[in-house]
Amino acid sequence: MKSDPAIDAVRAVRHQISASVDHDPRKLVEHYRQLQERHPGRVVSRNVDQPRTKDESAA
Repeated sequence: MKSDPAIDAVRAVRHQISASVDHDPRKLVEHYRQLQERHPGRVVSRNVDQPRTKDESAA
């Protein structure tokens, strides 16, 4: 597989962030939650209409 410099850079930064919280998943999630709170305009909301079930469309 070819090496992609952009992907390698993203992986390096993600590793640095993980290392900054001692590779603890709970601390990592908290880190990202804090980022979301500080930068609410950068968070993409996924407001996609969900398809209706047969029961819901018959009502």
